[in-house]
Parts: sequence; C-alpha cells; structure tokens
Amino acid sequence: MSKFFIRETRSKQNARTGGKYKGNQKLIKGKKRKKENEDLSLNSVKKGGKKASLDVEDIPSDDEERMFEVDRTSELEHKKKDAASSSEDDEETQQEKRLRLAKKYLEEIEKEEQHRRETEEIDKDIISHRLKQDALEQAGVLQKKLADKLETVTLDDLRVLRGHQLPVTCLVISPDSQYIYTGSKDCSVIKWNIITGKKVKVIPGGRKGTDDRHNGHTSHVLCLAISSDTKFLASGCQNKIIHIWNPDTMELIHTFKGHRDAVSGLTFRKGSHQLFSGSRDRSVKVWNLDEMAYVETLFGHQDGITAIDSLTRERAITSGGRDSTIRIWKIVEESQLVFQGHSASIDCVQLINEQHFVSGTDDGTLSVWGVLKKKPVTSVQLAHGHAPENQLPFWICSVASLQNTDIVASGSHDGEVRIWKCGEDFRNFTLLGTVPIKGFINALQFTKDGKHLVAGVGQEHRLGRWWRIKEARNSIVIIPLSFKT
Repeated sequence: MSKFFIRETRSKQNARTGGKYKGNQKLIKGKKRKKENEDLSLNSVKKGGKKASLDVEDIPSDDEERMFEVDRTSELEHKKKDAASSSEDDEETQQEKRLRLAKKYLEEIEKEEQHRRETEEIDKDIISHRLKQDALEQAGVLQKKLADKLETVTLDDLRVLRGHQLPVTCLVISPDSQYIYTGSKDCSVIKWNIITGKKVKVIPGGRKGTDDRHNGHTSHVLCLAISSDTKFLASGCQNKIIHIWNPDTMELIHTFKGHRDAVSGLTFRKGSHQLFSGSRDRSVKVWNLDEMAYVETLFGHQDGITAIDSLTRERAITSGGRDSTIRIWKIVEESQLVFQGHSASIDCVQLINEQHFVSGTDDGTLSVWGVLKKKPVTSVQLAHGHAPENQLPFWICSVASLQNTDIVASGSHDGEVRIWKCGEDFRNFTLLGTVPIKGFINALQFTKDGKHLVAGVGQEHRLGRWWRIKEARNSIVIIPLSFKT
C-alpha cells in the first residue's frame, strides 16, 4: 500500500508552532534593518556633500507577501462588489426609466383615445342633428323657434335704395344673400348689392312695340325668380314674355313665349332648373331650362293667377285671385289639391315649409294653411286694420316667410310692415312688431340667412292703378334683423 507524503507548508508549520509570533519578529527585524540602511545613506550624503546612490533591495518575507496578496485580493473583491452593485443600480435605473416612459406613452395614448371618442361623439351629435333637420325639412314639418329671439328693429338701421322711376312690383334675393334683383312698372330690372346698397347692373325698359329689338322688357315687370344654384334668373312681364338671364352678367340667355296674358308669377323648383309660371290667362306652365324647352300647361283656376311658389318637391302652389282658391299642383301625379276658405280675392301666397303656407287677401285676412286640410289652420281678420276715412280693410299686398321657422311678414298700404309669430303647430298668430314704411308693399322676402327682410315699395298696387299714394317713394327698403343668442 503506497503512502503519499505531503510536505507541510511553512504557513501550516507556523500556524502549528506559533508562526504568527515568529513572523512578527522577522517583520520587526526587517523594519529595523531598513531604518539602518536609511541612516547610512543620510550619513554618506552629509560626508560627501552629495547624495550617494545606494542599490538597496528590500526582500519581503513570505508572511509579508501573503499579507500583501490578501490585501490585494480583498481590494479586488471590494472593487468587484462595488462594480457589481453599481451595475445593478444602473440596470435598475434603466428599468425604471423604461417603465416610466412606457407609462407616459400609455397615458398619452389614453388621452388621444379619449379626445378622439369625445370628438366622434360631438361629430355624431352634429351629424345626427343635421340629418334630423334635413329629414324634417324634407318631410315639411320643420319649425325652428326663432320668433321669441327676434330683437326690436330700430328705424335708424333701415336702408332705402332708390333706382326705379315707377313702383317696384317684384323682387328676388340670391341664395347667398348677396344680391337683390328688382322689377318695376318702368319695365326695368336692377341688380343691387345688398351689402353696399349700390346698383350692380341696370337693364332699362324699352318702348312699347320694340320687343324684337330691345334687350329687355317693354311693359311692366310683374315677377322674378332665381334658381337655387344662381345659374338662371327669370323675369315675367305684362307683355306675356318670360326672359331668362345670367344672374352674374345680366346677359339675356333665352326668351319664352306661350302665355296668352300677363305673366304674374314665377318660381323655380328648389335644387333644379324646373321653372313654373303663372299667368292671368288662368294657366300654369312648366319649363325645363336645361333644355330651354316648354314641358306642359296646367289648367284649373277660374280667374287670373296672382302668385306662385314652390320648394323641393315637384309641385307648385298658386293663388287664384277672384276664384278664392289656392291650388297645389302635383306634377308627377298630374293632379291638384284645391283649398277654399276665403271669400275675397287671394292676392298672395307663399310656402312656409312643405306642409304649411301663408296667404293674404284683399279683405285684410292673413291665414296659415296645412296641406291636409281644406280650410285655414288659423286666420287673422283685418290684419292691417281698416282705413279710418271709409272703414274699408287694408288689402294685404304681399306675404313672406322665413322658411322652416315660425316667422312670417305681411305688407299692405297702411304704412307698416308687420312681422308675426306662428304659434305651436301654426295654430295661432301673434304680432311681434311693425316697421313703418309708407306706400304699397308690393313685394316682401327674407334673405336665406335670416339677417334681412327686403320690401319692394311703390306708390301704386303692383297689379293695377286703383289709387295712388303720392307721398310714398318707389324704392326698396332693407330691414336688418337680429336674434338673441
């Protein structure tokens, strides 16, 4: 059996024999020897006057080496621990930073999503409100409540524009509420800028009998109409002629002939180039301006037609004067609805929406109708009073409605334009206020934006010369309207 002989190291021998004490003694002796060498070198420098170079090599003992190695090891371990701890701190800081950035990014995304949802909800509300309004408008039952918000009109704000030599008989306002077109008994047509109040273009009237040579009308202009896209302007006169104009340049495009008496009313179907004309020959004619062609003639009234109007649906409404009827012409169905409720001449009519309309008569009655009833929904007798000298009622010469709202206006020759509020479901009338204007109010129309009411004023009634108000001015009056927010 072999034996392994293991030589013990000196460190083990010292540990067994108390080597710690001997090592300390050797360390003390080494230090003493080092001090003696230093003293020797100092002495040699003092003797020779200069420092002598001494190659003294200090050889440490095994214990000293071991101590130095232990010190270096501990120092390296401390450095490693410090490095490890610092790296751990750096790693933790990076993790915290990434976590913080991630949280911040998530918060931003949440904010964006919340803002987008809120915006979508707002947009949905706006869109749904708009769709609801359009649906109600198409159905003809929309009634915006604006009458209670209307503020008082001050006389200082009225603007009077003069340009016609004879009474203004008709007017129409462009859909963008920028221009007014007026016709007169002086046979002229004038285009006005509603903002500046200046004349933009004048088409003068011609002498009687010069129809073939004159670029315009040669008899009383009784009616005007403009298409909803402002592409065509139509004017009708007492001489049975309908002229079609370019509203921008006021150049003559075409002339229609076919009526047997004066053309007393014109209207475009909204959103189309379909033109309806009414005449004293008791007929309604339909024209297609895309083809510049005549379409058909409708008969039914027993007296001359005094006014005509239409909206989006393919139908027109007319007032029949002395036959005391109002008729709605359904073009597609080739039928008509007859409304009877007045005993006097119905001189004016206008649609409020597709289901309601307002009319005025020469006995002073102002009425609102519904298309489902043959009688008026509500009426006001002597809406403009009566003349004090003979107690005769003031005729209602014109009516206007701010479409799809509860506001209507009426004009007579009593010296006032009256503005009315239609109650809930158009079941009653309430007078909101009056605007003093002297003369016959032959035409009334609201701008589409509701900011103005424009009146065409004359010394005589637009359809005749029964009497004359000398102190009146042949002009148009622009009445500014403002509403509370």
